[in-house]
Amino acid sequence: MIEGRCLCGALRYEADPPFQFMVNCHCSMCRKHHGAAFATFVAVRPQSFRWVSGEANVGIYASSENAERAFCRVCGSVAPHLLAAIGQVIIPAGNLEGDLGARPQLHMFTGSRAPWYEITDDLPRSEAYPPGFDLPSVPRPQVTPRPGVVEGSCLCGDVAFEVRGEARLMMNCHCSRCRRGRGAAHASNILYPLDALRWTRGETQVVDFALPEARRFGTAFCRRCGGGLPRVSAGFGVVVPAGTLDVDPGIRPSAHIYTAFKAAWFEITGDVPQYAELPPA
Repeated sequence: MIEGRCLCGALRYEADPPFQFMVNCHCSMCRKHHGAAFATFVAVRPQSFRWVSGEANVGIYASSENAERAFCRVCGSVAPHLLAAIGQVIIPAGNLEGDLGARPQLHMFTGSRAPWYEITDDLPRSEAYPPGFDLPSVPRPQVTPRPGVVEGSCLCGDVAFEVRGEARLMMNCHCSRCRRGRGAAHASNILYPLDALRWTRGETQVVDFALPEARRFGTAFCRRCGGGLPRVSAGFGVVVPAGTLDVDPGIRPSAHIYTAFKAAWFEITGDVPQYAELPPA
């Protein structure tokens, strides 16, 4: 039995291995929902999944005619959901505890990969759905870049924002809070000065969640779709989940941090420096 939970702990659930599949998805919808470079999902048959607590706190957003997205209404963490089209419960791997006894089998929708994320492992790649997924691709709106402006939005499009000026840094964080908050292998966050952020629509739709036991950590998300959004932190500035961006921010991750706490199922490859916790000041 594998246990899972959201960031705030309102949602708790169990799943019985073996998993039907485990994939990394790079589509823009997954990136926006998670606010991450990519989503990693495992799938089980419905009879192998159980809610332990908090099911009433699950928000559902119909992202297409064939699929829904689920999230915690309290903290915004991506939640498990039944994908009826294939008869499987899809679970975000970043919210599961311990070694899953499985590893990702492939990258899919690499044709939609974020421009700031480089795939450096040897897993098979599929430009869209791999064979066996009899689902149609969903066209997504494209944003024309503007000089000096980095635009982003949530999954449903109710909330949009822009950041201006030079980013301070970008890092991939593997701590358990970031993994739960994003429901992904790691968070990819870009830090901007406090005055860089401007909401262009939907600011009243933004939910800000501050993790009670943390001094600075929290998440922001759209109350309709659960999509990740920037959050203002007095200690860091504006923290932008890079997966929410509609254009290339022109910066790349400079480090993997808190790798001592990384997911057991995720292998870090490539030449970006790694630090067990934080890099030297």
